[in-house]
Amino acid sequence: MPLYENVFIARQDISGAQVDALADAFTQLLTDNAGEVKKREYWGLRNLSYRMRKNRKGHYVLLNIEAPPAAIAELERTMRINEDVIRYLTIRVDAHDDAPSVIMQSRGSRDDRQRRGAGDRERYGEGRDGATERADRPEPVVPEAVEA
Repeated sequence: MPLYENVFIARQDISGAQVDALADAFTQLLTDNAGEVKKREYWGLRNLSYRMRKNRKGHYVLLNIEAPPAAIAELERTMRINEDVIRYLTIRVDAHDDAPSVIMQSRGSRDDRQRRGAGDRERYGEGRDGATERADRPEPVVPEAVEA
């Protein structure tokens, strides 16, 4: 069977549980049509590049699918009808990656950078406002005014 990747964006005003229910419904639809979802990733609530259907943010979900073309056609028809889905894209791929997607990898590296950044701030004595508080810095020497 052919392999596909599907990413859909759900409206910002629905909860994470509703997004999971939506992904479960799409998974069930594919299973009923002789397909299978190999991997599902929730990328979170992310900002959109531009407004789509009056939304500035959206819940992103990735599905790696192995299914016949008829099942994909039915999935896309259902996504087009569903009001909670803002946008979707399905592409055919040669192979699925078992590793986390690039989005999930970049999210992990961002968390690492934030942890490293906090350590650097503590080491150099920077406060939250960015002001430096190093104690080993000498005080500036101000020449005393000479009275005549």
